[in-house]
Amino acid sequence: MKLLHVEDLNIEFHDHLIPETVVFDFDLDMDEGEIVGLVGESGSGKSMSALAIAGLLSRHDMRKKGSIVFEGKEILNCPRGELRSLQGDEICMVFQEPLTSLNPVKKIGWQVEEALKIHTRLTAEERKKRAIKALEEVELENPERVYDSYPHELSGGMRQRVMIAAAMIGNPKLLIADEPTTALDVTVQSQIVELLKKINREKKTAILFISHDLSLVSQLCQRVLVMQHGYVVESGTAEQIFKSPKEEYTRRLIAAIPTCKELDEDIPVGECIAKVENVNVSFTKRNGRRTEPIHVLKNVSFTIHQSEIVGLVGESGCGKSTLAKTLIGLLHPDSGTVYLEDKNPQMIFQDPYGSLNPSKTVQFIMEEPLKNLTKMTKKERNALSLEMIEKVGLNEAYLSRFPSELSGGQRQRVCIAASLMLHPKLIIADEPVSALDVTIQAEVLKLMTDLHRELGLSFLFISHDLRVVHQMCDRILVMKEGQIVEEGNREQIYQNPKHPYTKELLMSAGLL
Repeated sequence: MKLLHVEDLNIEFHDHLIPETVVFDFDLDMDEGEIVGLVGESGSGKSMSALAIAGLLSRHDMRKKGSIVFEGKEILNCPRGELRSLQGDEICMVFQEPLTSLNPVKKIGWQVEEALKIHTRLTAEERKKRAIKALEEVELENPERVYDSYPHELSGGMRQRVMIAAAMIGNPKLLIADEPTTALDVTVQSQIVELLKKINREKKTAILFISHDLSLVSQLCQRVLVMQHGYVVESGTAEQIFKSPKEEYTRRLIAAIPTCKELDEDIPVGECIAKVENVNVSFTKRNGRRTEPIHVLKNVSFTIHQSEIVGLVGESGCGKSTLAKTLIGLLHPDSGTVYLEDKNPQMIFQDPYGSLNPSKTVQFIMEEPLKNLTKMTKKERNALSLEMIEKVGLNEAYLSRFPSELSGGQRQRVCIAASLMLHPKLIIADEPVSALDVTIQAEVLKLMTDLHRELGLSFLFISHDLRVVHQMCDRILVMKEGQIVEEGNREQIYQNPKHPYTKELLMSAGLL
């Protein structure tokens, strides 16, 4: 008997005037201990298919037909009670955006232990011991501190690892991993892939691995399904898909994987438009009745010049996002100075869903800064929002949608479009393409490069993808534990790194 058998799954939404089918005739068989990859562009139906298997689709405003059988039980339309007995125990899921999946008012320990409270009779002490061990297994430093932290006190990558720990704590038979490494740096990505392999090998846990990072899929998965516009257009072994793809769409996906290729001639840089001098930033953490300072940035100094793209790389939790928020004025340094020539610098955040107002349409979100800071007419605002939404690969129909009606990649593109509305001189891009599939990633990077050349825009480009950084950046800053440990131009960093940590990053990415 198959562990999982999905046959003729169709998913149709009825929350608009015209019903919209997002998954067509989806078939999937999985055996115990098998790892299957599911790849395709944003909006292709990957996550919807996975949510249906996990039993997490709403039963209102949609029509589902077909069959999902798990261990001989039909679960697509079974009673809620039967489904709950499987969720979080036999079937677990790691979501794409950890900040929206974690409860902001509960500590990490409570959330990691939640499945144990529901499905086991362990004591509080036993649950805590299991939770700390799970946090250790996903390579989180100081798991006791993480256990007592709230989600907002962790970096994006740390939150993603917490989600993986919570999903794995019950030793499920099927783990559905929807973009589980999206927010992670290259060293932790490789650790997570090795951890998934270990769990699969030792626990015989079957894994449905959904990702737009095709290099990770090729490393981890035995079989691969390729989806486009709701259909499975190609399937086969990983070797067949990556070495001898049959479909043109599959070939395009593989061709779009970033590489460290030779770049065009650099654009001459102009005067200094941003200067950071000896900046220190710390946060205060309460430990019982005492407060403890946590030093995040330590004597950070660098400059950004007009028409320059400066890359910032480092592991999750090293202070990259804190530095970005300090530069744009969302955080104030304890000491040091920040100089900005641009009055309206813009920021593209790492978590698109967390930075978009869920109660407003895309058009309202994009036009809001124009209403507050310009005297443009409604017609002019509408024209500019349409121009920008099309530049990031979407069309006019998306302007009337709400963030919840978009895929993860579509939300990220809306954030990028919104950042361009005021034509800023400086854009701080915090993992701007981490949630995008490889084909859209290539388009967005090209868009940012074109804008950089056309308008002389400057970027602080933060990313854990060292291949993307090589493509985009003129100069690179390497950050570790709140300090910039190395700085240099692209050739210096990639061909002749000086600091051991820089060498470690490049080796983890297979670039050294």
